[in-house]
Formats: sequence, C-alpha cells, structure tokens
Amino acid sequence: MYQNFKSGFICIAGLANAGKSTLTNALVGEKVSIVSWRPQTTRNKLLGIINGEDYQMVLIDTPGIHKAKNQLGEYMMKAVESGLKDVDGVVYVIDAARGMSADDYGFLENNASKKPIVVALNKQDAVTRETLFATLQKLNGIAGLKAIVPISAKKGDNLEPLKSELMALMPYGAPMYPQDEYTQSSMRFMATEIIREKALYLLDKEVPYGIGVYINKFEEREGQPICDIDADIVCEKQSHKAIVIGKGGEMLKKIATQARKDLEQLVGEKVFLTLYVRVKDEWRDSEYLMRELGYDVKAFKQE
Repeated sequence: MYQNFKSGFICIAGLANAGKSTLTNALVGEKVSIVSWRPQTTRNKLLGIINGEDYQMVLIDTPGIHKAKNQLGEYMMKAVESGLKDVDGVVYVIDAARGMSADDYGFLENNASKKPIVVALNKQDAVTRETLFATLQKLNGIAGLKAIVPISAKKGDNLEPLKSELMALMPYGAPMYPQDEYTQSSMRFMATEIIREKALYLLDKEVPYGIGVYINKFEEREGQPICDIDADIVCEKQSHKAIVIGKGGEMLKKIATQARKDLEQLVGEKVFLTLYVRVKDEWRDSEYLMRELGYDVKAFKQE
C-alpha cells in the first residue's frame, strides 16, 4: 500500500533567531511553534507534520544553539542533541542577513559527515547579492552538504525547492502519524506557548528571558462551546511581576487579549482566559520548578 510513499523525520536546527520556528510554521502551513525576535524563544523540541499525497514529513523544531548559562539553557541544548538523533536529515537554518558565523561553520563542519544536511539560507530577500554570494562561497567550501537553498521563510519564497531536497533524504515507508494531524503537541502545551509568545512580544526588552507559563485550568463547559483557561505567567523577580502586570493591570490585559484571539483559533470556540502573575525565584536553575513548567530534564537523561 505504501510502496511509493515516503515518510521520515527532519530536524530543523540553527543558531538563535535564524528563523527556525518561522520556517517550521511556513512548511507545515499551521502555527506549531511560537515566533519572537528574542533568542531562545523555542525551549522544547516540537513536532510539526506535513502531509502530502505520497509523503509525510515530520519536522522537529529545536531551540536555538547557544552557550547554556543555567539549567534551562542546558535543557534546551539537550533538546537540540535529542532532536538530531535518529532523524533522516537536517535542515540547518542560517540568517543570511547576519551572514555565516563561526558557530554556524563549526556545527556544519562537525556534523556534515554524520547526518545528511540541507542548508536553508533564510532572509535572502533582505541582503545584497554580494553578501549572499559571500555566504554561499563559504558554504560551498564545506564538504558533505547535500544542498544549499536560499529562502525567505517569512514570505514563503523558495520553500518548494527546499521541501524537494528534504524529501530526497526520506525513506519509503508508511506514515507514522494520522494524516489529518499537523502536530503532536497537546492543546494544553500549545496554550502555554501562545500565552508566552504574546508576553514576549508585548514586553519587548523590559523583562529578560525568565518567563514561563503554567496552565492551572483548561476545561470545556458542559453543553456550551466555551473553554475556560486559567494560567500563571511565572517570572523570577518581584520587579518583573510589576512590569508584567503593568500600570493598573494594563499590560496583563493586553497579553490576555492578544492570547485569547489565538487560543480561540486553536480550540475552535470562545475562550475565557484568566491570567495571574507569580514569582518563582531563579526557576531556570531549579529542576523541580522547570519540570512544573513543562521542561522535563529527566526525559533527556533517560535517552
């Protein structure tokens, strides 16, 4: 039945802010990964599923590669390592506007002989031909790369050629997930990510990276097309709590209003969202608190 059907796992890797999550969403055609200008926005490895007539491509969106400064950072780097295991190929995303860094070069040099890698040169529409050509020259000097594809994930430019290169890496076989699914992330998890995305966007540079979200309640009302969601936005300091709430509670209201729109699209019905702000000192260095907020360090220790 699946003699001519291709099915495989593709890991999306790259430095922070290269556009990995934007690319994942663009390829899947649905929002499966939150997007922010902030580095280290993606904290877990996330699955996005692309279903075609003769293929199923499972994308693993990983956190941006960076030097860990706390337990959360270490968790994120373990998520990258885990995402690279047992995949059929890797699409490595480079921000063409920034050019290729020493870290990009190091990753590709170290891994091109271990895994089939296709480089997606992202934001190619935002750079001059000279800058793009210089980066392409550097990439052509790395042995073992399967292909280099200039793209714009935001505009959707050149995604079909990229997809074709990735499909060439996948084996023939039956689909691994139901063909009407586009992610394996739970509704509850997606809700935490949507709230965190809106907080990161609206708070801009005022609050550092120490924001987490915990869902206290996610329930549909019996007999009514209404979903009640109560959630905590967790920060590390009292001073941050005041910023998240804002003068007269205005900032928290803005976060809730923007999150509610996306949550209603997610669940397909009206959402009543209640947000609270809690302080958990240095939670990014507490294995217990990280686990409470959905970052299970022990899961990677068992791999």
